[in-house]
Amino acid sequence: MPNPTPVTPDAPAHIRTPLLTQEWLDLAFIHWAVEPDVVAGLLPRGTVPDTHDGMTYVGLVAFRMHRVGWLRLPGVPYLGTFPETNVRLYSVDGHGRRGVVFRSMDAARLIPVVMGRVGFRLPYLWSRMTVRSAGDTVTYTSARRWPGPRGASSRITVRTGEPVEEPTGLEHFLTARWGMHNAFFGGPEPLAYLPNHHPRWLLYRAELLTCEENLLTAAGLPAPDTDPVSVLYSPGVPVRLGRPARPAGIPTP
Repeated sequence: MPNPTPVTPDAPAHIRTPLLTQEWLDLAFIHWAVEPDVVAGLLPRGTVPDTHDGMTYVGLVAFRMHRVGWLRLPGVPYLGTFPETNVRLYSVDGHGRRGVVFRSMDAARLIPVVMGRVGFRLPYLWSRMTVRSAGDTVTYTSARRWPGPRGASSRITVRTGEPVEEPTGLEHFLTARWGMHNAFFGGPEPLAYLPNHHPRWLLYRAELLTCEENLLTAAGLPAPDTDPVSVLYSPGVPVRLGRPARPAGIPTP
């Protein structure tokens, strides 16, 4: 196993020249604990499950993507603004870099979905989606359109509670993720690491009022048979994404 870098609430390095800029707004973080062996085969070659106290986690993260922009150009108001819901896992590579691996990324704009699939080889999926706030509750809905499986959908409602004054070790582990692992390139060793940078999360504890979904099973994961171990809400952060770095390295025993 690699020796992972420490979990830090702040990004380890500033990204001076971003590949992409965007805002992540109105985020609901919902997580279930799983044994690492359950998800190890779903991670890209060159990574292993990242763990906290011996367990790894499956995340369902719903939010609004806002004004995606390239390089230093202004963010796009319409095509770059849309609801998104991700199923993600937690990974570490041979250099000890902690990241996330996306199993599915439902989004409400077709052109960004196609660009994400073709340009970045990310598992974007076109879905009909809404995000609606009413008082202290936020409801996220999605119904998959393309490429499928058709019928994959979710309806999530959270009620926000008290602000998190000092996140626990697990809450830092689940939210302070400073990159993603993905097969951005072709070739025999395609794994790469794309870093991100954003301010420290403002988090709120949240109550999960509704969670009707089959996105996890559609992403190849077992259906949860317990309540989530963590439910959090954040109003959001501005984000910079750096350029993919290759190779990310292969963990060694």
